[in-house]
Amino acid sequence: QVQLVESGGGLVQAGGSLRLSCAASGGTFSNYVMGWFRQAPGKEREFVADISLSGLITNYKDSVKGRFAITRDNAKNTMYLQMNSLKPEDTAIYYCGRRTGNTFTSWGQGTQVTVSS
Repeated sequence: QVQLVESGGGLVQAGGSLRLSCAASGGTFSNYVMGWFRQAPGKEREFVADISLSGLITNYKDSVKGRFAITRDNAKNTMYLQMNSLKPEDTAIYYCGRRTGNTFTSWGQGTQVTVSS
């Protein structure tokens, strides 16, 4: 059974940067599309970015394009989200997920990102 553990969240001022990590264990990491989602207080969980098996194909939520970068290191079973030029509206709990078929079915516990203005 897969276990996903996020880390790297914290409190940062607007315009700052954070790098999130998602360490996976159980299953073959390189066999799965991976993604980042986030959930702000009182809102639904939303897609942020995902990355193909090889890491060559990435997709982003429009509002983070040009500011966030998703990468993966299959040798380390780890996925990353580099977040630059952070804005207060990026404040949320960030979750990593593993996709099975067309659905993300496995989730980590989340890491809090807070951006102060």
